[in-house]
Amino acid sequence: MADPSSYRPQPGQIPDSPGVYRFRDEHRRVIYVGKAKSLRQRLANYFQDVAGLHPRTATMVTTAASVEWTVVSTEVEALQLEYSWIKEYDPRFNVKYRDDKSYPSLAVTLNEEYPRVQVMRGPKKKGVRYFGPYAHAWAIRETVDLMLRVFPVRTCSAGVFKRSAQIGRPCLLGYIGKCSAPCVGRVTPEEHRELAEDFCDFMAGRTGAYLSRLEKEMHIAAEDMEYEKAARLRDDIGALRRAMEKNAVVLADATDADLIAVAEDELEAAVQIFHVRGGRVRGQRGWVTDKVEAVDTAGLVEHALQQLYGEEKGESVPKEVLVPALPEDTPALAQWLADRRGSQVSLRIPQRGDKKALMETVHRNAQQSLALHKTKRASDLTTRSRALEEIAEALELDGAPLRIECFDISHLQGDDVVASMVVFEDGLARKSEYRRFQVKSFEGQDDVRSMHEVVSRRFRRYLAEKSKTGEWDPQDGEDGPPEDDGKPKRFAYPPQLVVVDGGQPQVAAARRALDELGIDDVAVCGLAKRLEEVWLPGEDDPVVLPRTSEGLYLLQRVRDEAHRFAIQYQRSKRGKRLKSGPLDEVPGLGESRKQALVKHFGSVKKLRQATIDQICEVPGIGRKTAETVAAALAGAVPAGPAVNTATGEIIEDENPAPAGASSERGTEQ
Repeated sequence: MADPSSYRPQPGQIPDSPGVYRFRDEHRRVIYVGKAKSLRQRLANYFQDVAGLHPRTATMVTTAASVEWTVVSTEVEALQLEYSWIKEYDPRFNVKYRDDKSYPSLAVTLNEEYPRVQVMRGPKKKGVRYFGPYAHAWAIRETVDLMLRVFPVRTCSAGVFKRSAQIGRPCLLGYIGKCSAPCVGRVTPEEHRELAEDFCDFMAGRTGAYLSRLEKEMHIAAEDMEYEKAARLRDDIGALRRAMEKNAVVLADATDADLIAVAEDELEAAVQIFHVRGGRVRGQRGWVTDKVEAVDTAGLVEHALQQLYGEEKGESVPKEVLVPALPEDTPALAQWLADRRGSQVSLRIPQRGDKKALMETVHRNAQQSLALHKTKRASDLTTRSRALEEIAEALELDGAPLRIECFDISHLQGDDVVASMVVFEDGLARKSEYRRFQVKSFEGQDDVRSMHEVVSRRFRRYLAEKSKTGEWDPQDGEDGPPEDDGKPKRFAYPPQLVVVDGGQPQVAAARRALDELGIDDVAVCGLAKRLEEVWLPGEDDPVVLPRTSEGLYLLQRVRDEAHRFAIQYQRSKRGKRLKSGPLDEVPGLGESRKQALVKHFGSVKKLRQATIDQICEVPGIGRKTAETVAAALAGAVPAGPAVNTATGEIIEDENPAPAGASSERGTEQ
């Protein structure tokens, strides 16, 4: 633990101007990012008496080993740079909101020739129009089902669309009038896109003009005695009104606004956001975070705004943002939001009327979210803490193993030998730290030797990362320059416990690998599947944990996750190998050109018989590439002819292969 005075900048070194600062730990990892109107005044606050600091701030400055800063011109630039660095470095002492669930959105893929309406989760994609997020996927499907009657936009997947186009017959939705069936040419691409844009306009709240137009068409049809058309329009209007009723009007004057409320205690905070468009609640989402830094409600609001709008542009940023407390740099934050929207954005606290009443509703939702989260986590925290303590006691460790890494070997009868490394921190899976290995030093089936190789490679990388930061000097005296980017390194964090899937031989191999590298501060154990026994290096008898032990449950979860991850990787490698063909060995030949070659000639066999000039006739294939393809195919051993197993007859390759094929007849798929 460092003394802040040991890295305190000299008086006069810190500029009195806006900027962003970074605290780094002894490994040169960025652990905190902050911004300030005056860097000199803000940083001076961190270097006062540690006893007078907030406990979380004191923990941060004593964990840090250095501080650096970057001067910017304006507070808006500081805000943007702070957001970028927090996203890039993932500092451990910055507040980072995490979704308490995955919220679905209604998406319209306007980036496709035939836009599709679908439920979509995850990060937003360019060229896709989003509405929501919604609390439940079924709510989206109910709304879409009502609106497809009026806006029969495509909802099918690419595979279904392509299949219907091939057979010339639409799917069921096309027959019942809930799809305009662009797959079979009932509408042109331009007409279908117009339908999709009308759908988006209606979902965006521009409903009045559209309903008025439908009512006028209905009355005209009735006057012209086209009663069937009038009845259909009447039913369309009813369907749209029912879809609108699902989102009650909460604000008058067709207001577009986001309302953000915060519920917090000393340790955690919950944020709830209501998205109001056209006066109606169009979406809702919530986040929960640990208060790892000393931050008040205004600071939490600022972090929420950064996360909510950091990747948004245009109309995704509303005209009005209502918050429970104004951040310190409100003008700069409002300008940042305006830059992202392209027009002025109002950032304020509602004082009276409907907006204040709705804000109280949002706040009640935030309180309920925090209470529910605490109810779930209280049991979870207690269970995980007990599990880690039981493992430490059973294995006689100095402390609870806060970071556990587990290794597993997977292969199929000695082929495609791979290994997995999964990471659990504080008893929870940290999937961003998972790693995969290919066993390279030998061929065949030898789990013990494979385990030794994989553990050695993992910890050699760890020592290499330490050498770059100057924490460890290699024996040959070479020492690379320190890495100053501060990003989390792939193998920079050592575990307190290494778990291997297996018994005594695998444990001994892992321990031997660590000993050879001079690492003696990492414990090793193995979990054997047969009786779920825990094996320690050099011990003749296993450690038997009670069947009801939370520690055993945690070790089993870690082992099973490593097994799953290893099998997934091994299957993917095996699948690629079985599907590979001679063209896969041609350097610089991508998937599109491989398919073009096979489609042009019909099969790899006929391609092998073609001349270089004939290969050059394929679009996108130049003479140099054609020569490379011909040379590669000439050196490849052709597969044997296909044989009819019933008659023994050799089947000639007369039928052209499908466009996507990349291997010869006889290749196992």
